[in-house]
Amino acid sequence: MEFEVINILYYCGIILLFTKLLGMLTRKLGLPQVVGMIIAGLLIGPAIFSQFDLGSFKGLVAPSAVEMDVLKSFSQIGVVFILFSSGLETGLQDLKKSGAAASAIALAGVLVPVALGTGGALLFMGGDVTEGKFMNALFVGMILAATSVGITVETLRELGKLNTRVGTTVLSAAIIDDVLGIILLSIVTSISGGGNIWITLLKALGFFVFTIGLGIILRIIFKNLEKKYPKTRRTGIFALAMCFFYAFCAEKLFGIAAITGAYMAGLMLSGLSDTKFVDRKVVISGYMIFTPIFFAYIGISADFSHFRPSELIFACVFVALGIIGKIAGCSLTAKPFKYKNREALTIGVGMIARGEVALAIYATGHDLILYEGDRLVGIDPLVPTILLIVITSILCPILLKLVFKNQKNEIVDDEAHPATIHYEAIEKNSSSDDG
Repeated sequence: MEFEVINILYYCGIILLFTKLLGMLTRKLGLPQVVGMIIAGLLIGPAIFSQFDLGSFKGLVAPSAVEMDVLKSFSQIGVVFILFSSGLETGLQDLKKSGAAASAIALAGVLVPVALGTGGALLFMGGDVTEGKFMNALFVGMILAATSVGITVETLRELGKLNTRVGTTVLSAAIIDDVLGIILLSIVTSISGGGNIWITLLKALGFFVFTIGLGIILRIIFKNLEKKYPKTRRTGIFALAMCFFYAFCAEKLFGIAAITGAYMAGLMLSGLSDTKFVDRKVVISGYMIFTPIFFAYIGISADFSHFRPSELIFACVFVALGIIGKIAGCSLTAKPFKYKNREALTIGVGMIARGEVALAIYATGHDLILYEGDRLVGIDPLVPTILLIVITSILCPILLKLVFKNQKNEIVDDEAHPATIHYEAIEKNSSSDDG
């Protein structure tokens, strides 16, 4: 089936217009802009309008199968941009300075929600543990692994708690949390493709040896490049080339999710003199076209024809498990590291927010949703994921303010945790682009 480029231009125009307008609206309401972008996709696409008899009208954006593939390609580039930027923002120094406490808290913040989400999904599917349903349930659980660093950082900074012992622990744990979640997703998607678990783990090890080994060499080259040509466009272009190359090698050579390659590329270039400059260029490049299309594509590609009212019940359970899993797992793990009860609770609460990475996991693992022909027999967690992002984005700041009430600040020097300065700069830059 052929398509006309002119249709793609029309779709891109509608998507960019509506994602920006809805993104601005949700931000005014105190929600992440990504929520507005997804809603925009639902409103302009066939997901809702196709449920009604409106003649030939299926939405402002009703692409053919081939045109949908083009938009999907754009959206996949968008998610690569998001994960590359996340890697740049993480910082090798952040990981080195995170310590045993943050690492253990992050591990619990991944394993406990994933276990609860997987168990809840299996129960919803009747307790059937056949391979297909188990992988679908595991995919649902993995969405609960992610933590939105941005929402937590903004709240901690507003409360004046970003540089406290608890604040820096939450920040470090949230960073490691996303790294672990992305790695877990890569392993699970590889196994679901019929791979042996030991071979998959061996490939994963080979991938990290390859990316780190090559990354050290490229890092030296970039250091020399930024000394000779500081803050020039060529640095950003070379960095993006590295990102795309890493993403390609991850999936093509090692069977690891492309987003993991993009994240590792960003991580290997983090902490350089030009990192903030490159990250700024990446964010601008991504959010000009590819990233809005990624979020809108999720809404446009949604299919509610198989949606059952009972799935709303699961969506509520899914959100509850996501919140409980983070609070319980992180709080209980913090206790052995000599955090007081309220401090441990604060760390757990600070980890509940979800955002872009949860959507990236959904988009990457979408093929794990179980169908029999055209009939959905597993769980499509799109609605639960959107609900999770909305509720936790509202709940996290409210709960943090409550648990921080009357707590004494144990200030940590900014130099002891460079991420505090880095994320404040990111928040300041991003706020200037609201219009």
